[in-house]
Amino acid sequence: MSSGLQRRRVTAAAAASSSPSSASAAAAGQTNGPNSDPDEPSYHSETFSSENGHKIAFDPRDLEEGDERAKQPRLTLMEEILLMGLKDKQGYLSFWNDNISYALRGCIVLELAFRGRISMQRDPSRRRLPLCDRPIEVIDDRLTGEVLLDEALKLMKTSEKMSVAAWIDLMSGETWNLMKIGYQLKQVRERLAKGLVDKGILRTEKRNFLLFDMATHPVSDTGAKDEIRRRTINVLTARTVVLPATALVPEEVPFRYLRAVTMVCAAYAANVLENALSSLGHDARDRAFGRVDELLGDYSQWPFAAKPGAPTGGVGVNLAQEISDELNANKDKELQVEVVAAALNVFTRLDSIL
Repeated sequence: MSSGLQRRRVTAAAAASSSPSSASAAAAGQTNGPNSDPDEPSYHSETFSSENGHKIAFDPRDLEEGDERAKQPRLTLMEEILLMGLKDKQGYLSFWNDNISYALRGCIVLELAFRGRISMQRDPSRRRLPLCDRPIEVIDDRLTGEVLLDEALKLMKTSEKMSVAAWIDLMSGETWNLMKIGYQLKQVRERLAKGLVDKGILRTEKRNFLLFDMATHPVSDTGAKDEIRRRTINVLTARTVVLPATALVPEEVPFRYLRAVTMVCAAYAANVLENALSSLGHDARDRAFGRVDELLGDYSQWPFAAKPGAPTGGVGVNLAQEISDELNANKDKELQVEVVAAALNVFTRLDSIL
């Protein structure tokens, strides 16, 4: 039987079993094509011998992407907020919700910061500006695999440096500058819903609304939405917040506690938080809204106003310490976390919160 090359993705363990001869042979064959861009990095395939003697070709980038995907949650912040706002059986958002579109653009900035793609500009003079008016920059332009994130990242990479508030406004289409109208991200909710369909969380149906038909996206994986509800209630009502690793948010995801706080604050700004708290009684729901008000106030400043040991009214007594531990473990990412605080600062200006 022929031992020709086969192309497939492989695991890091399989790559480690590559024989030195095959790896060196692949490295020796690494060349740039005649039409390649000299500014572009040169990529090549490597091979290893499988147990049956076949030689398997793989791209080293596959391994890098696989490692990064393992450190990212299954759903982006935008997808979690959209899922929280969708009616489970009807599959559409409230027609009276004016805030969610703007909040979703803010979540794009938040997600890019959490994934290490953008940060505040490393310039001490930036502190003279209000937090949400400080310029941000792209520090890693690798694709994330999420279409909306990659589209926004490309815009930020090719544009002049602008602030968090400016980017959220531009991506929402809230600008009088006709030269920048092209920065608006269109059909964000529909594209996010289709992404959730691809991930098996939603399904697509046609529903008739008087004179026209509209695609709706009912929830097909109720377990995912239930997990988001449990995480939200945990953060806002539990005396001690414990976030166990789950299929949606694995243990390897950095800033798990800060992500959870950011998610509930974004849901509050998007006017969908009440959907996650529907199982609570009236008084408990009021206390939860009061708690998210506190969280938004504490984490929309930089440095964060929440301090370990500070009184919290008996809710989330460990939360500030957990987030402080995350920051101490990622001191090299403080400029990225500053972007998170700036985006939450923008959320405090929305009409539903004022």
